[in-house]
Amino acid sequence: MTELLTAALDAANRGWPVFVLGRSKRPVANCDACPKDAHDPATCGHLTCHGFYAATTDPDRVAAIVAAIPYGQLAVRTGAVSGLLLVDVDPAHGGDRSLMHLMDEELVPRTLHVHTGSGGLHLYYRHPGHHIASRPMPGRPGIDIKADGGYVVLPPSIHHRTHRPYQWGQTATDVEMPPPGLLAACQPPEAAQTPPAGLPTTRTGSGGISHPDKLLTAHLAAVRDAPEGKRRTTLYGAARGVARLVAAGAIDRTDAIAVLTDVGHLAQQSDREIRAAINGGFRDEGIAAA
Repeated sequence: MTELLTAALDAANRGWPVFVLGRSKRPVANCDACPKDAHDPATCGHLTCHGFYAATTDPDRVAAIVAAIPYGQLAVRTGAVSGLLLVDVDPAHGGDRSLMHLMDEELVPRTLHVHTGSGGLHLYYRHPGHHIASRPMPGRPGIDIKADGGYVVLPPSIHHRTHRPYQWGQTATDVEMPPPGLLAACQPPEAAQTPPAGLPTTRTGSGGISHPDKLLTAHLAAVRDAPEGKRRTTLYGAARGVARLVAAGAIDRTDAIAVLTDVGHLAQQSDREIRAAINGGFRDEGIAAA
């Protein structure tokens, strides 16, 4: 606990709002009062509720959070609130190859970095001041951008699966400005006006829906571009929207489930999470998912 608290206070002293995750790298469950009193998570005020909304730089509050969850994982909220933009490299999904391409293109200069407990890498850059959504980097498998709406785990946390520690790299100690090319690579591609290849056929005019193809594309794009921490709820919302397309006869139910499952995997959701989101969304629209 002393090591965790020291690291938390050091980060807070740098102006980085920190909070603590559970051992499984997921946000701590909200207290019993929160579900009974709908409120803005940003104004909740409870010690550990609502994920990164509990993040703080106040030393006393940091100490209280660590005392409440002494065996959790330390995390920092990214984005304008902390002044941080991170490149998150996940070798399990091809991140090493993508990083080599970024290095070849001189888009990731040497900067403060962390070797993650899963064998990946977190590259720390200064936030540019304008909104940068946390999302997978377009066209770069295994690389995520962690900025506004995101968070990352900090050393000395222990990875919940590998039991290996997160460790600061030793070759660079300063947080550098991201080059213009990296900022450009962080931007989402322009929204497609027609559905991308591979989407199921939709039937125009069904149930009063004049452009079901564009509506389907928008629902899927929302899931694909959702920041970490909001992907599960965004997938549920997309499932409800797609279920309405099914109810209107604009798309076959089997095709709808298949395309939602595919985009759920792109958003790094587990099979269980995907099934729960689809089943819940369809059920709440009065349609059986299976």
